[in-house]
Amino acid sequence: MSVVRLIARDEWRLMARNRVALIAIVLLVLLTLVATASSFAHQRSVAALRDRHAHAAETAFDAQPDRHPHRMVHYGTFIFRPLGPLAAFDPGVDAFTGSSMFLEGHRQNTANFGDVRQSSLLIRFGQLTPAFMLQVVAPLLLIFLGYGALARETERGTLRLLMLQGTSRGQVVRGKLLALGTVALLAATPAAIGLVAVAGQPGALALPMLAIVLGYAVYLLLWTVVILLVSTLVRRGRDALLALLAIWTVAVVLLPRVAPDIASAAIPLTNRFQTDVAIARDLRRMGDSHDPDDPHFAAFKRSVLNRYGVSKVEDLPINYKGVVAVEGERMTSSLFDRYAAASFAAQASQNRVVAAIGVFSPTIALRSLSMAAAGTDVAGHRRFMEQAEAYRYALVQRLNHLQAAGVSYADDSATDADADRRKRIGADHWQAMPDFRFVTPGGGTLAAAALPGLVVVIGWLAFASSLLALATRRLGAGR
Repeated sequence: MSVVRLIARDEWRLMARNRVALIAIVLLVLLTLVATASSFAHQRSVAALRDRHAHAAETAFDAQPDRHPHRMVHYGTFIFRPLGPLAAFDPGVDAFTGSSMFLEGHRQNTANFGDVRQSSLLIRFGQLTPAFMLQVVAPLLLIFLGYGALARETERGTLRLLMLQGTSRGQVVRGKLLALGTVALLAATPAAIGLVAVAGQPGALALPMLAIVLGYAVYLLLWTVVILLVSTLVRRGRDALLALLAIWTVAVVLLPRVAPDIASAAIPLTNRFQTDVAIARDLRRMGDSHDPDDPHFAAFKRSVLNRYGVSKVEDLPINYKGVVAVEGERMTSSLFDRYAAASFAAQASQNRVVAAIGVFSPTIALRSLSMAAAGTDVAGHRRFMEQAEAYRYALVQRLNHLQAAGVSYADDSATDADADRRKRIGADHWQAMPDFRFVTPGGGTLAAAALPGLVVVIGWLAFASSLLALATRRLGAGR
């Protein structure tokens, strides 16, 4: 057996004798296993619930009786964002942004019913997921297990004895790395089992899963290197523990909590109330289709009459009210898109600030990697919002065109007792409307989005490994 393995085996034997360390390892594995099982069970139940509600909303819309098309515009429908398989590993921002939207004419609503608003306040402090366990809890356990790996040897004088017996400094460090790295691998095993289960689900993509496995492996290896680096540099195990706890507090707890606040202060977002007020103000400036003297719609009316070669709307071959509805929806939707684009641009700028701070915290970089690969980051939420708006606009305009082509202007303007019946069109039109289907990005797109975070974590590992290599040369000198 090689010297490195002998040193690693001796370290494992020491951990096994330490009852506290042994219990901590078992508890971490069990907790990660519970987190993996509960997270996957929650993902399946939520996915089934969303599918059931989506089917109910589609059925309710299709089951509407003969109606005026514009009533269906205001009746609207609900749509739901489906969960990808990797959302069970890292739910990302999904619990905060919401998963459903109500689509209707003349309005662009936001997503609703996020888990945070419907669950205990404890969810705000972090969900018990495999990602949370590996990002936060696993490094803390590795610290308590490995803080004295090298400091203990120098403090007790056993390091000099090892070197007098022909063991090199590098062999000692590699042995300790092997021992602590094996514990890290053991801690990640339940989450890896969960990813294997994900691989068998429909829609599972290989490249994002590979990015997640590689990212977390590098992250845990980084903590192993950092722990041994600090244990190499200090003279006493107690000092190594305090230094490592300080590093963990700053990198894992403080910076990930402070970074969003810094980004929000640097690039503030307008809230929903401010946006609604601004949109209402701009809508008044754009024009009022109900005002015959409105400049925009007066010019629009003349252009429609000239196009069909008539002098009044009653002579048009189509329903002018439906034509106005099409134009009004086009104008309001373009305004909604402009405000939504501005909001997403501000959010992207905030994320860039957080990513810049993430250079100083590998945990932030790993979180961005994990959410991007799982498709549960802000970009994933934006994809849902944009596809939902495109579907809403197409649905509303299709109904407006039905009003223009299927309801006469005379009937639409009539007020007699039988007018309401004559304004209706057949219910088969609602049944012919296409249902909303969320288009998920490909595996290459998700993996590419995770690449910046992976680069940062690998960069941290390379930097820490270089420092450890330098510290290894001085290990035991002058002590």
